[in-house]
Amino acid sequence: MRILLLSRSLDTGGAERQLIAMAKGLHERGHSIGVALFYSGGRFQDELKKEKIWSASPNKKGRWDIFPFYINLIKIIRNFNPQYIYSFLGPANIMALLVKPFVKNVKVIWGVRASNMDLSRYDWLSRLSYRIECRLSGFADLIISNSNSGLRHAIKNGFPAEKLVVVPNGINTAEFHLDPFERERLRLAWNIQKDDILIGLVGRLDPMKGHPVFIKAAALLAQKYQNLRFACVGKGPVIYRNELQELATAEGLSRKLIWVEEMENMTAVYNGLDILGSSSVYGEGFSNVIGEAMACGTPCVVTDIGDSAMIVRQFGVVVPANDPDAFSKGLEEMLGILSGSNRDLIRRRIVNHFSLQKLVENTENILCNIIK
Repeated sequence: MRILLLSRSLDTGGAERQLIAMAKGLHERGHSIGVALFYSGGRFQDELKKEKIWSASPNKKGRWDIFPFYINLIKIIRNFNPQYIYSFLGPANIMALLVKPFVKNVKVIWGVRASNMDLSRYDWLSRLSYRIECRLSGFADLIISNSNSGLRHAIKNGFPAEKLVVVPNGINTAEFHLDPFERERLRLAWNIQKDDILIGLVGRLDPMKGHPVFIKAAALLAQKYQNLRFACVGKGPVIYRNELQELATAEGLSRKLIWVEEMENMTAVYNGLDILGSSSVYGEGFSNVIGEAMACGTPCVVTDIGDSAMIVRQFGVVVPANDPDAFSKGLEEMLGILSGSNRDLIRRRIVNHFSLQKLVENTENILCNIIK
């Protein structure tokens, strides 16, 4: 099969990492894979070069570079001549349909990756883009959601149910694994003492991730347990970071909470944590962070958003969203069972159900058998 994956960019992000994993996996299975990007030069683009996967970009010059970008994108896609265009996220989904009339015998597959989005928190163009996506969804040949909650949300907003299927994300269980050495090295670097329990939130600084919930829950718990340390790992707007840090100081966590913008070695981070907290309040579909942490054997406390509860099953604690008191109690429950948790069993949950191999196989089967 000749498959073109279409995305806005390859900067840091869950959707981008899934695109790279899918491109490499399908390429290894003998398919002709191409990647077209609105903007070139993203963090993950070098991985395509290493694997000798074709990629190209019209090098969009900004939000309002529309017509020249559109013409150049058509030329790029026609040059690759795909059988399938598999697009990732709203803007790419819309553009995939707009170029379809100019590419012979091509099928368009959309990728949707979020659920229960609060569009009021985004700018007017993002809201308009989603409305257009909803209106155009019936023209896609197939729509792949990475979560059951995302599928339900799409149907609720007018996406055709008969064209929707679920393919859960795939976790790189070779990269994310149990590593006692990396655990000790990270805890030493972060000055975490041997008897300290480290609880972390990993995710970009975005209102959907619920950092205030995590901070307030941490403050409640820190009043009861003196050996707790906390970490927030992720980048975000400076203004929002300052707001969150001010909140942490007001809650008395200035000496207990570590802020880390970005880590190259996320395997070390997940191994270094004793508990991962996922405090998302909306918008989560399939959380890569939860899957990656569990692949490293780290138990998770998650809010009941997206497919988080389905991912952790009996190996984690699930609490209501947007409730610091409930999240604090969930963390405390996990503290009570922490010594008896089996990191190998936690990892096995991901290996058995959400591996990269399953992602690639499921996608390949859908393209071969569903789209005719």
